[in-house]
Amino acid sequence: MAISVVIADDQEMVRTGFRMILESQPDIEVLADVVDGTAALAAVERLRPDVLLLDIRMPGTDGLEVTRRLAERAAAHPDYGHKPRIVIVTTFDLDAYVHAALHGGASGFLLKDASPAMLVEAVRAAAAGDALISPAITVRLLRELAPATAGGTTRTLAEPLTDREQDVVRALARGRTNAEIAAELYVSLSTVKSHLANVQVKLDARNRVEIAAWAWESGLARGSTGGGPAAP
Repeated sequence: MAISVVIADDQEMVRTGFRMILESQPDIEVLADVVDGTAALAAVERLRPDVLLLDIRMPGTDGLEVTRRLAERAAAHPDYGHKPRIVIVTTFDLDAYVHAALHGGASGFLLKDASPAMLVEAVRAAAAGDALISPAITVRLLRELAPATAGGTTRTLAEPLTDREQDVVRALARGRTNAEIAAELYVSLSTVKSHLANVQVKLDARNRVEIAAWAWESGLARGSTGGGPAAP
């Protein structure tokens, strides 16, 4: 089945461009494009898309508020059965508060001038329950915002991470894909996935973006990643 998408952005040219790119893919279907957050919430309720491509700066109800409301609805009504994966679109330099959207459960971030391939990759990753962590935006964003949030409440670990789990998380926080982490640490792809699943449970994190955010906030991402062959 095709991945269903709703696009929310107050700029018509952006909506049109995104729609053209996504509709050129045989496995993606754009159900609607809307102009603001209020319309985005209504479209999600009516159409139940797999992915919501969401501008974070819109008049009225902005993307941050949409993300918060969808998260609250999912928490209050766990039997509702649908919450779209959210991919945030940002101009980055202006959108420092994207960090709050990340904690609200966003599954990825894109610059508005991202390549068509990156846009498609972000939508596919979100639909698959993964998150696109682009070094061009997410890593820099998390690194710069972490000092401001480090003095606040940091997610508590249910139990300590192993040394290898820490290595995997550091690489993840720097924008590495699972395959790149596996090559860097000389372990199998399945081992990387297993480590990340364990970390997700220990952190009670919803996705890899939240793991990356915690790594920067806690200071773990600033440590060195162990290299060379090692046992999984």
